Amino acid sequence: MIKTFLATAALGALLTVPAVAQDTNPAVVYDLGGRFDESFNQAAYTGAEAFMAETGVEYADFEIQNDSQREQALRNFARRGHDPIIAIGFSHGSAVETVSQEFPDTRFAIVDMVVDQPNVRSIVFKDHEGSYLVGVLAALASESDTVGFVGGMDIPLIRRFACGYAEGVLSVNPEADVLSAMTGTTGAAWNDPVRGGEITQSHVSAGADVVFHAAGGTGIGVLQAAADAGILGIGVDSNQNGLQPGSVLTSMLKRVDVAVQDAFTDAMNDEWTNGFEVLGLAEGGVDWALDDNNRGLITPEMEAAVAAAREAIIAGEVVVHDYMADNTCPATDG
Repeated sequence: MIKTFLATAALGALLTVPAVAQDTNPAVVYDLGGRFDESFNQAAYTGAEAFMAETGVEYADFEIQNDSQREQALRNFARRGHDPIIAIGFSHGSAVETVSQEFPDTRFAIVDMVVDQPNVRSIVFKDHEGSYLVGVLAALASESDTVGFVGGMDIPLIRRFACGYAEGVLSVNPEADVLSAMTGTTGAAWNDPVRGGEITQSHVSAGADVVFHAAGGTGIGVLQAAADAGILGIGVDSNQNGLQPGSVLTSMLKRVDVAVQDAFTDAMNDEWTNGFEVLGLAEGGVDWALDDNNRGLITPEMEAAVAAAREAIIAGEVVVHDYMADNTCPATDG
């Protein structure tokens, strides 16, 4: 049965490559937004590319254009002998549940959802821990004591990002205002950069000088609008620091790339495991990004503060609230 773990998503076209050797013939099915969304899906693509570069083993991938293609894509790959097959995003949950039972000898994986089948590896992340870290940085960078958050589809997983972010901000500045808005309630919310820009502008009008997004392709508009307004944006999933160099404070890294590469490698090396994995800071599943594009924005004091927060979370001295545990956010609910 499908258990309730949710995630981010993202649209596109088909790419098929020849079958491969070594008893592994991997495939990826992306979510709406496509492999080059500069965010969640692209992290999966990066991991698949890294696997291919390291091993020489090719993979197939498919960019769905609508929800009806989820089962179709998984089933087609399974019929063609692809194994393992990784579905990117919680919205594939029902499709993986169905198709994995039709092909019990094929290994499947899904990111951001738990599907309880004997041939499925489920991979979920402690998004709230990474969001806490970028919240610490946002609070330290803010001069107005007001920061913003732009979510994609209004689902518990994205509220988990928002809550962890707010908790990190308020751990540094309990008097800060944390503005929050979601883009929509359907899958279209992941691919609406115009609306993302509009929400960001409203946050700026309300005084925000740092805005974090967890909105897939919509976030491209968030980062653009933040740069245009002369404030700082914060990216998500992939390292988005280079999208608006000097205007992106950091990115909350969700290591979907590592999860995909590891799954392919485990299958090739006969080290595959089913069940579910939960990846947080301690496991290297989430983090924040520091590179040449944002190094000038991060002071030594900020770097020390986020390092201290990171270690405190790993040590269990700070426990970041998980919105998905009870659908509450103590940082903002009072």
